[in-house]
Amino acid sequence: RAVTTGVNAARYEWIATLDGDGQNDPADIPAMLAKLANSAQPANLELLAGWRAKRNDTFLRRLSSKIANGVRSRMLKDNTPDTGCGLKVFARETFLQLPNFDHLHRFLPALVMRNGGAVVSVPVHHRARERGTSKYGVHNRLWVGIVDLFGVAWLQRRVRLPQIEPDSDL
Repeated sequence: RAVTTGVNAARYEWIATLDGDGQNDPADIPAMLAKLANSAQPANLELLAGWRAKRNDTFLRRLSSKIANGVRSRMLKDNTPDTGCGLKVFARETFLQLPNFDHLHRFLPALVMRNGGAVVSVPVHHRARERGTSKYGVHNRLWVGIVDLFGVAWLQRRVRLPQIEPDSDL
């Protein structure tokens, strides 16, 4: 809900998000924003998704995320290695067009692609947790994630993007 509230209040075209416990490095944001201006990126780029390639977490957390990311990627075909990373840069208007539900951040790539946008994964730094504890454990992520996964798969099957063809009379 916090992300949706922030995006609704935002006044800029692009939004950057990161985790609340300091494991994402805000210094990665300028490099991600620079990728938006790179002409080699897809014209319909709507989301840059952080990818914690060298993750500083426990073995169990890394393993459970690897399994969950693999299942999600195969089922939703979003080809995103790490949707749990809080570091993301996305178009505000695109986000506002998406269905709104708790834990939406894990499914942003699939939902953006469902609406015709391109997603690029960007390796980012991941720092060790210095304070606080995670609100997410294996069990509370598992059941909510499974329900949401099937919900997003259901949404994907029902999308109907308009096919625009040039007028042949011109």
